[in-house]
Amino acid sequence: MPAPAPFQPRPPALMAAYMLAATLIALTQGLGLSLLSNNIQQVAGPLEVTQVEATWLIAAYMIPNASLTLMLFKLRAQFGLRKFAEISIVTYAVISLGHLWAGSFESALVLRFFAGAAAAPMSSLAFLYMLETVPPARKLNLGLCLALTALALPTPVAGLLSPTLLDLGGWHAFYLLELGLALVCLAFIYRLPLNSPPRAKVISLLDVVSYGFLAIGLGTVAVVLTVGRLYWWMEAPWIGWLLVIGFASLTVMALIELNRRNQLLDIRWLTSREIVHFTGVLLVFRLILSEQSSGAIGMFRTMGLLSDQMQGLYLVILAASVVSGLLCALLMKPGREPAIHAAALIMLAIGSYMDSGSTVLTRPEQVYVSQMLISFASGLFLPPALAIGFSAALKRGPNYILSFIIVFLTTQKVGGYLGSALYGTFVQWREQFHSFRIVSRLAGSDPLVAARLQQYVGAYARVTTDPVLRNAQGASLFSKQVQQQAYVLAYNDAFLMTALLSCAALVVLVLHLLIRHRDRWLPGRPAEAPADATA
Repeated sequence: MPAPAPFQPRPPALMAAYMLAATLIALTQGLGLSLLSNNIQQVAGPLEVTQVEATWLIAAYMIPNASLTLMLFKLRAQFGLRKFAEISIVTYAVISLGHLWAGSFESALVLRFFAGAAAAPMSSLAFLYMLETVPPARKLNLGLCLALTALALPTPVAGLLSPTLLDLGGWHAFYLLELGLALVCLAFIYRLPLNSPPRAKVISLLDVVSYGFLAIGLGTVAVVLTVGRLYWWMEAPWIGWLLVIGFASLTVMALIELNRRNQLLDIRWLTSREIVHFTGVLLVFRLILSEQSSGAIGMFRTMGLLSDQMQGLYLVILAASVVSGLLCALLMKPGREPAIHAAALIMLAIGSYMDSGSTVLTRPEQVYVSQMLISFASGLFLPPALAIGFSAALKRGPNYILSFIIVFLTTQKVGGYLGSALYGTFVQWREQFHSFRIVSRLAGSDPLVAARLQQYVGAYARVTTDPVLRNAQGASLFSKQVQQQAYVLAYNDAFLMTALLSCAALVVLVLHLLIRHRDRWLPGRPAEAPADATA
C-alpha cells in the first residue's frame, strides 16, 4: 500500500478536538456492548426471555465484531479512511435508531449482529484519531497511553449511566444514547479528516474468500466463549461442533494466506517470536484483569446489588484508569517497560489478595482500595506492552502499524471473553465444591440450623397462612443463602488464584530479565560489544 503523508503539526486547539473525537468514538463503540452486558437482567425482562437467552444478544454482537476489524487496513487503502469512517458511523446510527422500534427478541438479535459489524472499525478509528495529532516522537508514550485510556472508559461509564438511563426510558434509552453519540462522532469525522494515504486497489477476490473463513472461525469461537459456560462446556453437543467448525475455518484461512503474495494477514509475522511473546503477555494480562470485570463486579451482582448501588465503585475505577493513563504517559520511556510491568503485577497481586477475604457482608465501599489498585495496574500495563509490539511493527515498515493495531484490538476482544469464560467457569466449579461442603455440614438436628429455618419460615407468616407453603418458602430462602455463601467463597478462591497468577507472572518476568541480561552479572563472561550506531 502507498506510504502515508508526512506528519504535519497542528494548533493546540485542533489537537484537543482530535483527542475529544477519539474519546467520543471510543465511548460510542464501547457503550454499545458495556451497557448491554452490565444490564442483562433489565434487558431480558422487557424482551420476555431468560438471562441465558438474553446473553445471545452479546454473542450476536461479537460474531462480526471479532473479525471485521481485520479488514480495515485494506478497506481504508482502497476506499479511503474518511469515507469508510463516515459509512460505518452512519450505519451504526441507523442501527441504533432501529433498536428504538425493536420489541421482540428476534428483532433485537438481528440488530445486535449488524451493530457489532458497524462498530467493528470504530475502535481502530479511536486509535487513529488519538495518534493523528501526536508528534512521531511521542506516539509510543503519550499517544498510546491516551488511546488506551479512552478505550478503557466505556465499562465504568456504562455503570455510572445505567441507572439514570433505565429510569428515563428503560433499555431503549441505551440505544437513544448510542444514536446521539454516533451523530456527534459523525460530525467530528466530517469536520476532522484523518491523514490517509493515497488510494490503491488492494482488495482481491481471494481476500474476500480468506476473510469469510476468518469470520466464521472467530465468530464461532466468540459464541462459544460468550455462552459456553452458561450451557456448560460438556453438556451441549453444539458447542463442540462450533469449535470444530471454527478451528477448521481458521486452518483453511491460514493455508490460503501462507500461499499468497499479497496477504490479508501476514501469518509468518504474526507467528514470529516477538508477536507471539506479545500476544501471550496480553492474554495472560486479560485473564488476570478479569478479576475486576468478572470477579468483583460479578460477585456483587450475585449478592443482588445493582448498578445504582455500585456507583462509587465505578467512579473509583474510572478515576484510577484516567490517572494511571496520564501517569504512564509521563513515565514511559524505552527501557522502562519491565519496571512498569513489574509495578503493575505487584499492584494486581496486592489488589486481588485484598479481595480474597470477602464475605456476604462485603459491600463496594470496602473494595475501593483494591479495585483502585487493579484499575491503576491496568492503565500501567497495557501501554508499555503495546509499545513493544508497536516497535516491532515499525521495523517492518509503516504499512504494518495499522495491521498491528487491528491485531492488538482483536486479541483484546477475544482475550477479554476468553478470560471471562475461564474466570466464570472456575467460579462455577468452586461454587459446586463449596455448596457440597456447606450442605454436608448442615443437619436438621442442629439447633442453629433449626433456628435459622424457623426465622425464614416466620418471614412468610404475613404473606400466607398455609404452613406447608411457608415451610417450602423458608427452605427455599435458606437454600439461596447457602448458595450465596458458596458463591462468595468461590469468588474468594478466584481472587486468590488471580493473586498467585500475578506473582507467577512477576517471577517469570524477573527470570526473563535475568536471562536476557546475564552478561552483566555472570562472572567471567565477556561484555557485549557496543552496538553499531548506524545499525
